[in-house]
Amino acid sequence: MPAVLTTDHPAWLETADDTGRVRAVATASGYWGLSWDRDGLHMTCLHGVEDMKPTVVSTDPGCLPDTVPAALRAGLENLGPTRRVANPSLWDAITTAVLRQVVRAGQARKLYRTWCSTYGTTIDSPYGPLTIAPAPEQVLALDEDQFTAVGAKFHRSALQAAATCYEECAAGWRRMEAKELAAALTSVPRIGTWTASAAAADYTGDFSVYPHDDLAVRTWAAQIAPDHSWPDKKDKAFGPMWTGAAGPDRTALHTLTLSTLTWGSHAR
Repeated sequence: MPAVLTTDHPAWLETADDTGRVRAVATASGYWGLSWDRDGLHMTCLHGVEDMKPTVVSTDPGCLPDTVPAALRAGLENLGPTRRVANPSLWDAITTAVLRQVVRAGQARKLYRTWCSTYGTTIDSPYGPLTIAPAPEQVLALDEDQFTAVGAKFHRSALQAAATCYEECAAGWRRMEAKELAAALTSVPRIGTWTASAAAADYTGDFSVYPHDDLAVRTWAAQIAPDHSWPDKKDKAFGPMWTGAAGPDRTALHTLTLSTLTWGSHAR
């Protein structure tokens, strides 16, 4: 069974014929164009050198433990193996997580794309023009009206605080493992546990640190296994139940969470 691409990150764009997806990413050594079609994932260095190729994280729901609810496990096994590109840019991962604060997924996706196309860097690619999020120094140079113009007024203080801290701490942050990074990012004003964990998971590719009681996880789990007795949306028991179902194996927790999010992206 061919792997399914995880397209949770809002940078993934549909191709004109809707048969594939394309995206640009920034690494430490240049810009890359990514494309996904029936033949799989393709990576092309568009600018700079190929020293830092993006990393691909694979999951196989068929390896999930029996402690995962049977209906959920069956739905994810039906999805099959998945592949996700770990975000090679920590700054973009932070930006994406901040822009998801207090807005619905569809609105956050639109906001991210508008933010990048308005203030970011546009790169020519074989798939057409693709955009990268504005760098920290660019974010710090924007005034309040410019944030308001793209619908990011609420996110201004968080993005600018993150940009300031990033310029001071990025070198150390990039060397951290997922759990340590998630904890470190909470030191940034207006970045709480949810935002920090989402950014760390996106950057490292380790979804064992993702905020497991996130609305997306709850929503897709309930749709995959509608007859299972899930905790109410306001019930804080969901997180412990989710991690308990995966057991002590962090790889199982990563697989369970990322596969569920992939199911949601794929179903949508």
